[in-house]
Amino acid sequence: MTATSNSQADLRNDPANTQWGGRFAGGPSIIMMEINASIGFDRKMWRQDIRGSLAHAAMLAKLGILTPQDEIAIKNGLADIAAEIDAGKFDFATELEDIHMNIEARLTDRIGEAGKRLHTGRSRNDQVATDFRLWVRDAIDGLDAQVADVMLALAQRAAEFAAAPMPGFTHLQTAQPVTFGHHMLAYVEMLARDRGRLADCRRRLNECPLGSAALAGTSFPLDRDMTAAALGFDRPTANSLDAVSDRDFALEFLSAAAISAMHLSRLAEEIVIWCSAPYSFIRLSDAFTTGSSIMPQKRNPDAAELVRAKTGRVNGALIGLLTVMKGLPLAYAKDMQEDKEPAFDAADAWALSLAAIGGMVMDMTPNTARMAEFASSGFATATDLADWLVRVLKQPFRTAHHVTGRLVAKAEARGVRLDELTLAEMQAEEPGITAAIFDVLTVEASVASRRSYGGTAPANVAAQAARWLAALT
Repeated sequence: MTATSNSQADLRNDPANTQWGGRFAGGPSIIMMEINASIGFDRKMWRQDIRGSLAHAAMLAKLGILTPQDEIAIKNGLADIAAEIDAGKFDFATELEDIHMNIEARLTDRIGEAGKRLHTGRSRNDQVATDFRLWVRDAIDGLDAQVADVMLALAQRAAEFAAAPMPGFTHLQTAQPVTFGHHMLAYVEMLARDRGRLADCRRRLNECPLGSAALAGTSFPLDRDMTAAALGFDRPTANSLDAVSDRDFALEFLSAAAISAMHLSRLAEEIVIWCSAPYSFIRLSDAFTTGSSIMPQKRNPDAAELVRAKTGRVNGALIGLLTVMKGLPLAYAKDMQEDKEPAFDAADAWALSLAAIGGMVMDMTPNTARMAEFASSGFATATDLADWLVRVLKQPFRTAHHVTGRLVAKAEARGVRLDELTLAEMQAEEPGITAAIFDVLTVEASVASRRSYGGTAPANVAAQAARWLAALT
């Protein structure tokens, strides 16, 4: 760390923080400083704060509120501060409360009076709202790319195992055969919706609060369209009260995060189940498993379990911010300082979960023989038998359902699969059944027959996987 600058040292030693002027004759208590300061976490927004200040300075200079010399000094000073922070040499002062005051104090220390002019026409209220929107927007762009990477990994495995049968479950009971590729594509669809939610959130948040000042706007003739455009926003916010007090964009971001984390947790749970010895559908390498301190045979899917657990952190972030915001009157209140930590934490947890899930999807080795064996268990082709009765014998489906149920009971009593019943045993329940029934009772025939759009037929799965691969590459 560098030595504390003179202006920053003055602020620390002055019992009345000079950023606030003469009204506060006494300094804050240590407890007040601790609860009030946010620099411990909002320093994460330093890049966004500098970007906002550069845009604001350029606009003030264009309007003649700043001189060209002041703008150049501010621009160069902020560049030097960015280099200091990037190099880990910036002395963050708790006494200055937040990233905005820290950067402004350091700028004034470096360039003098010009640094004090930068805050003209803005407040910390619109400054933090702008910085936070910029941070969430940047996070969305990074996370969207990560979600797309996981989708690509899933689509690649789907193409690889488009025809590999596995049991499809409802209520975690064997229902009908599907293919492993089809199962992978289900998560591609979930994550595609997650990307859609991120895109919606980004579009709605892309309005610029800068220039709204504390709550009422400002008497300076600011060009808010200029600063909005410079920061990549679509437009400036239309109401200054709403602009400084809105955190819908953060709530929507956390909502999208929570839904996506839930999707990742569902896949993580399935990975945990599939890795267990009774199933043994997949194997994860040492890269994504750990051992036991006492049981040398264990290979624990800890990465999947931790993805599952991190969903709680993301959900907690959403509920926490909803609770902070629920009772706040317009406009800004210091409660809203509690908006950033949950968003930062949730974004980190989501990003790590995406990286872990993507890694496990590519790492896992499916045991196709084991999955195929299980796919035929639990009378999984019973629906195929009922469909045959409807299609060939023209029975009403409800009648076919009852006939099939009696045949399942007969097979269960004998301890055999449906296709191991004799033709005579089947005809005892329904005389119209012929030997052709056995053509539909295999797992392979079952999955091949599900050719309806979105179904599990291998040709369907291969086509859908190809479509996603083309879209994602």
